[in-house]
Amino acid sequence: MRNRRAALAATATAASLALALTACGQNSEGGSDDDKGGSDGATIGVAMPTKSSERWIADGANVVKELKGKGYETKLVYGEDDPDQQVSQIENMITQGVDALIVAAIDNKSLNNVMQQAKDADIPVISYDRLILGTENVDYYASFDNQKVGELQGGYIAEKLGLKDGKKGPFNIELFAGSNDDNNTRYFFNGAMSVLKPYMDKGQLVVRSKQTALNQVTTLRWDGGTAQKRMDDLLTSSYRSAKVDAVLSPYDGISIGILSSLKSDGYGSASKPMPIVTGQDAELASVKSIIAGEQTQTVYKDLRKLAKVASNMVEAALNDKKPEINDTKSYNNGTKVVPAYLLQPVSVDKSNYTTLIEDGTYSENDLK
Repeated sequence: MRNRRAALAATATAASLALALTACGQNSEGGSDDDKGGSDGATIGVAMPTKSSERWIADGANVVKELKGKGYETKLVYGEDDPDQQVSQIENMITQGVDALIVAAIDNKSLNNVMQQAKDADIPVISYDRLILGTENVDYYASFDNQKVGELQGGYIAEKLGLKDGKKGPFNIELFAGSNDDNNTRYFFNGAMSVLKPYMDKGQLVVRSKQTALNQVTTLRWDGGTAQKRMDDLLTSSYRSAKVDAVLSPYDGISIGILSSLKSDGYGSASKPMPIVTGQDAELASVKSIIAGEQTQTVYKDLRKLAKVASNMVEAALNDKKPEINDTKSYNNGTKVVPAYLLQPVSVDKSNYTTLIEDGTYSENDLK
């Protein structure tokens, strides 16, 4: 690493000056190149997808905190859900001479060329929570057990409807999935469907819209407004004379949009109670919604632990060591199986949301 930094020093200095004058729309945070930390003066580039999600703001802050705690400097950027902007940001960081990259992709198929640039510059890449596809130039993957996330969501629906206790229904359910350009989407969906599909096959769960294939239920960029519009359409087309008993939602931001649609259709009253609505990420608005009896469940993922895993991977890669991994089979990106460390998610509902207070994620005042 020291040799690579020496070779790039002059280029990085010039590039930094030029970028300071010309970079437009670059949302960069962290230390300066003039005062670098770490035992080798290393700087880590951190590329996050968007600031429109509470979750990704927390991720960025947590990763920077972990890296700074190890003595590294950081360059944190947010691509604001624009794949081209994210590519440009990563290219800029490579030119500036960062020593490693942590990347949460916006579009996991758009980064092949820039990943090759990172490889050519001898920069290790950690794929953060969203697996980068179609390139061998990804060293490690830090994430949660995404299949398990879906299983927790599907299992929660089956349990709360009584299907696991032998109730036959039929119950009406509608399915939502994440963005079609996020590799995690299929893991979440397949995990949920591994639980729900047997009940659908038996007629105990009915999807009145008949939209059951993944490509029919995705939500571009995980956008709540897009989900709300689709739920509006489903209620209009399939539920004029029927009620929804459950909605599989993969993410809290999508859940909030679904709930807005349901409330506009009269759900949430004594005569028309809210259906079961799942979620993910334990975002503050959704936890409050769960406490208020609207959203039913979310899947909590401790982002502080994920940031620690990613920073440990960076440190190992920069010191020519192998980081701790616990999965070498599940995450094939189309070019290679990327070694991964997967953390375990936790199902949260009104009965156990205090877990989030006990572990310091939120305070009691936060949830009032």
